[in-house]
Amino acid sequence: MHLSESSYIGQIVKLHGYKGGVSLYMDVSNPKSYTHLKSVFLEIDGILTPFFISDFKLKNKGFVALHFEGVDSEESAKKLIKKKAYIPSESLQVVDETRFLGHVLIGYKVFDEVKGDIGVLVEVLEQKGNPLYVIDKEGVEILLPVYEELLTSVDDEKKQIVVKAPEGLIDLYLE
Repeated sequence: MHLSESSYIGQIVKLHGYKGGVSLYMDVSNPKSYTHLKSVFLEIDGILTPFFISDFKLKNKGFVALHFEGVDSEESAKKLIKKKAYIPSESLQVVDETRFLGHVLIGYKVFDEVKGDIGVLVEVLEQKGNPLYVIDKEGVEILLPVYEELLTSVDDEKKQIVVKAPEGLIDLYLE
């Protein structure tokens, strides 16, 4: 699977136990929506590598205790710490569709319905419960909250999006 066909869902942050378990921080809106996962792809040396899940236990605050098939020692699990986890984009749950869209739109010019050209989408900050679009306007960073009503139109051919930013928000950055 290629990175362009996948969606980021979190990162392995630490060991869980001493028999090869790891703790995955799921950077998604609703981790419970992903309890059905049979595998994830971890980015190792720039390559998405499949890992099959043998045990999935939802913890609190977005953490999941995982055991992968073939990873049965503390030593082998340590190699997975700080690895980013992905799933095929078609497996992304509907609750995260707006966040997924943001990654697809990186590099698009952003226009606000009122303010016009406000820059280029350069990043999506995946903060649990408060993801943000990062827009660069000639060196000025503009942060917009990610929510469904924000995007009013997307033109893939022109690589442009139109947003309806909350009233006064753009002015905070550009004045």
